[in-house]
Amino acid sequence: MWNLAGKILNNRLLLGTACYPSLDIMDNAIKVSETEVITLSIKRQIPQGSGGEAFWQVVKNSGCHILPNTAGCRDAKTAINTAMLSKELFDTSWIKLEVIGDEYHLQPEPFELVCAAKLLVKEGFEVFPYCTDDLVICQKLVDVGCKILMPWAAPIGSGKGLINPFALETLRHRFSKITLIVDAGIGKPSHAAQVMELGFDGVLLNTAVALAN
Repeated sequence: MWNLAGKILNNRLLLGTACYPSLDIMDNAIKVSETEVITLSIKRQIPQGSGGEAFWQVVKNSGCHILPNTAGCRDAKTAINTAMLSKELFDTSWIKLEVIGDEYHLQPEPFELVCAAKLLVKEGFEVFPYCTDDLVICQKLVDVGCKILMPWAAPIGSGKGLINPFALETLRHRFSKITLIVDAGIGKPSHAAQVMELGFDGVLLNTAVALAN
């Protein structure tokens, strides 16, 4: 059993909903993985966008907890507004906070990220910040009230696995009371196993599943 931000779960795998070749494949991945938490982008998956109402029907029928994210946001203001919208749409205080500073590697913009996290925590959100494995940035996020950190193992979609195991191990040692979930860079099952062996609480997968052969 795993208590994630007040929800009792049996599975430590979180699953993203982007990049799947079809909704049927996404639906099957959700079912086969037995995940209980799926994350989705408010900006990219509005009902009129790609996927339309069929996408929302799959999400609804999954029975999973929804972790909305702010993918596509490049500054704190946009991310905050997106988080507020997600709270109204899904009636949840959960938000996977993404503020991107580099489009090529989709690396987080640390200053805007901390700024947004600080305000959202004050507004009562349970913030799941997507960040790098930088110890100082992670400390800043904890200092503003984040109880969860989602550092990458490697850049999003790279599938390179743990490019800096020492940094991740350091985070585990330094933040023993913080929920740590690796988000990004996992390319194969052994990478996920390595993350768990370091003592992390969970793993979020998307590209490795969505684009698997």
